[in-house]
Amino acid sequence: MKETETGSSDLTPLLADADSLENQSPRGLASVSGAVFNICTTMVGAGIMSIPATVKVLGIIPGFAVMFMIAVLVDITVEFLLRYTQSGKSTTYAGLMAESFGSLGSLAVQICVMVTNLGCLIIYLIIIGDVLCGNESGGTLHLGVLQEWFGIQWWNSRAYVILFVVLFVMLPLVFLPHMNSLRHSSAISILLAVVFIAISSAMAIYAFWKGKTQNMRLLPDFANQVSIFDLFTTVPVLVTGFGFHVNIHPIRSELSRPSDMSYAVRISLAISIAIYFSIGFFGYMLFGESIMSDILVNFDQNSDSAIGQLVNNTVRLSYAMHLALVFPVINFSLRTNIDELLFAKKPVLAKDKSRFTILTCLLLALTYTIAIVIPNIWYFFQFLGSTTVVCLSFIFPGAIVLRDVHGISRRKDKVMAILVIIMAILTSMIAIATNLWTVG
Repeated sequence: MKETETGSSDLTPLLADADSLENQSPRGLASVSGAVFNICTTMVGAGIMSIPATVKVLGIIPGFAVMFMIAVLVDITVEFLLRYTQSGKSTTYAGLMAESFGSLGSLAVQICVMVTNLGCLIIYLIIIGDVLCGNESGGTLHLGVLQEWFGIQWWNSRAYVILFVVLFVMLPLVFLPHMNSLRHSSAISILLAVVFIAISSAMAIYAFWKGKTQNMRLLPDFANQVSIFDLFTTVPVLVTGFGFHVNIHPIRSELSRPSDMSYAVRISLAISIAIYFSIGFFGYMLFGESIMSDILVNFDQNSDSAIGQLVNNTVRLSYAMHLALVFPVINFSLRTNIDELLFAKKPVLAKDKSRFTILTCLLLALTYTIAIVIPNIWYFFQFLGSTTVVCLSFIFPGAIVLRDVHGISRRKDKVMAILVIIMAILTSMIAIATNLWTVG
């Protein structure tokens, strides 16, 4: 074997690199399949329930076209981030922005991540509470699954049930120090989403067989119900669904070959498009124009048969469990960004057990407290979340390309970055203005 000038073999640095990577991820190097599960779980969260309503507004053909277009744009912006990560020295999204725009750029990313992810986690707990414990809206009391089964008891009230879920389902998962450790729970989460789609599609096909399905529109109904501005309100919903940019760096850092990240992203986008379009198509086919902005409300109905009630409860419970397993993946990037903001000069969070434990417990306690105290915070985070997700998914990656601190952007990259930023800003402004006008 050829010796180097220092007398060591050429194999030595390779072994050292492998040991270094292994120390970063004690459970072993992450696989592409594990990365795919975690990326898909990030995308297929609470947004899946709003997809049928967006298909109702857009129509089936434009609905699929918009989903595909957003997925393509997401793939482009992810490639922007991966390319500049490879050329630079930073291993985090905030660090990548710091290389281009200094501390203000880093702070902007961290604030957007905190608003978006904390809002998502709170909303997840609120939805889980609604499913299990019920809620009251418009003067109407909707019973949760536990209340339907056991009646209204002190132990199946919202505070106790969510506390039980937090302590015995979420706490063990959020204490896992590496993203790759969540691959199994992420796989189960995706499986539960597929179960939800399977049940919905079976119900839709059965209704079609009985001649009870609703008429579906292939194109938007501009003549009666839909205005051109309503179409823009669907884009932030889909962008939020496809937004996983905050988890790119944690997942990439644990891959045995970081270059596999692009491959994992494209597989994940294809799976997510299939999941979104399936639930959009069959949900719209099943409920038609009566589809609610959250399809879960359509399943929250009393059925005339025991089998129908069982199906409704199965759908609701599988979705609640799905969100409980998405929770730790979203929490991971939130915790990482908060730690990077507050303890930038400290060792890696996973290696500091006391700091890791304290930060994890504080975040979980804060999320639980807000979900219990302010159960109607949904609309507040819906507006903020739409804005911050658009920044993280499109505006910030485009700005990095235009800044081009490493001199690697081609002309077509800069043209695409400009188009993406303009589209994101205009779409968000119109969507927010339309929503405010509707609420007002």
